[in-house]
Amino acid sequence: MGETKYIFVTGGVASSLGKGIISSSIGKLLQARGYKVTIQKFDPYINIDPGTLNPYEHGECYVTVDGHEADLDLGHYERFLGIQTTKANNITTGRIYKSVIDKERRGDYLGKTIQVIPHITDEIKRNVKLLGNKYKFDFVITEIGGTVGDIESLPYLESIRQLKWELGRDALCVHLTYVPYLAAAGELKTKPTQHSVKELQSAGIQPDVLVLRTEYELSTNLRKKVALFCNVDENAVVQSIDAPTIYEVPILMQAQKLDETILKKMGLPVGDTPGLGPWRAFLERRHKAEDTEPLHIALVGKYDLQDAYKSIREALSQAGTYNDRKVSVDFVNSEKLTEDNVAEALEGMAGVLIGPGFGERGIAGKFVAIKYARTHDIPTFGICLGMQCIAIEFARNVLGYADADSREMNEKTPHNVIDIMEEQKSITNMGGTMRLGAYECILHKGSKAYEAYGTEHIQERHRHRYEFNNQYKAEYEAAGMKCVGINPESDLVEIVEIPKLKWFIGTQFHPEYSSTVLKPHPLFVAFIKASVESFEEKEKAKK
Repeated sequence: MGETKYIFVTGGVASSLGKGIISSSIGKLLQARGYKVTIQKFDPYINIDPGTLNPYEHGECYVTVDGHEADLDLGHYERFLGIQTTKANNITTGRIYKSVIDKERRGDYLGKTIQVIPHITDEIKRNVKLLGNKYKFDFVITEIGGTVGDIESLPYLESIRQLKWELGRDALCVHLTYVPYLAAAGELKTKPTQHSVKELQSAGIQPDVLVLRTEYELSTNLRKKVALFCNVDENAVVQSIDAPTIYEVPILMQAQKLDETILKKMGLPVGDTPGLGPWRAFLERRHKAEDTEPLHIALVGKYDLQDAYKSIREALSQAGTYNDRKVSVDFVNSEKLTEDNVAEALEGMAGVLIGPGFGERGIAGKFVAIKYARTHDIPTFGICLGMQCIAIEFARNVLGYADADSREMNEKTPHNVIDIMEEQKSITNMGGTMRLGAYECILHKGSKAYEAYGTEHIQERHRHRYEFNNQYKAEYEAAGMKCVGINPESDLVEIVEIPKLKWFIGTQFHPEYSSTVLKPHPLFVAFIKASVESFEEKEKAKK
């Protein structure tokens, strides 16, 4: 196609409007036309990466294959486009400033006074164009975090202004705003959008496309008014109305010819409209699944916030669709779980997922849930810390080591069935000291994990410091918990399962990160399938 084209997605009026979903939808539509597309997220906070951010602050921390701790929007990009992102797809202000300061310390600027313009903006521009220059993408979509008008976003907006000026038709700005409905007046109001666009214009950027988030249908007259007052073509004002699922958004955007508008504005041929066959087939299957009786899955964890387990929720939902069942993910707060209330909390649950996390808070409740699920043969899936909790509970209640624990929770435990990795023992800095990114794993043939994957060699993403202690491996295996997934290089245990139970598996890695719309993760699909079968069997037995 020649030169890489750059699309910038900015947001106004309010945060959490779904810039990530719009960016992913644009990417999906362009990808369906045969273009090579990637998406990156620029976050205006000063943290070096989201790795040390509390999930209550920022939602889940997503991990890329190359071991970068990233913003959760990268999960949307991967789920929608079926691509793999890397460290280069997520940049924070902290990383920009660190890079500039490191260069200044090395003397790269030859003693010049370092300023926001041009040094910070040049570094932002370099990162914007990095992926396009290196991998020759046709389109690089750059989502700017935060809201126009935030002080933190100003260097990014100035960088976009400069790039739009330098690149001409090869750069385009899509601005997402909110159109609120005032119940008292019975009207939709466009004034916040007008103000947001004026704010963008005051930074020297004229948006090329406006996407209006709304809970109500927008009339043609309202769109014309927005187009007139915001200097945007009428056909470049599209609505993003609330949809039953985020996966509807590419279809809604295509129906309003958003991809056509972008291609025309960038001087590219439009051609035929892609059918999006597999995507539509997934949505059709999903709609049918939504009409079924909900299958209740308990998500046992300590973060009572949807975004804290975003990828897990999406992976469960996708697995539900491919099992033709609607999945209801019911959060169970592990901090409040005790032997006395566990039966009530897990009543009616077809399966139990023990969530990942760090630290001791809420861990006692996880042990209670695991013991109940194990002794009542409820399909159970433990992820990362969830897998470690499965190992500790088994050591305490089956192997008879009442004081078994993880070195993370109890430094002095005599039975450290979960221990710190050897190479981590000398590291004290919290940031970036974990086993991160994709690692190989070999599965034991005949195991349920092997059955799910259908292959012996897999590669999955990690984010943890502590590992299963191999000194106890023989005892576990003799007592009925098998270590069925092993890292070939380090001999570390990646997967444990109890074969005699219906489905009881713990993974040291995070399978949720690699579950996409068109390729759901095999472990999640197998977990939901086992949960459906187990629940139906129990319902039959009652009758």
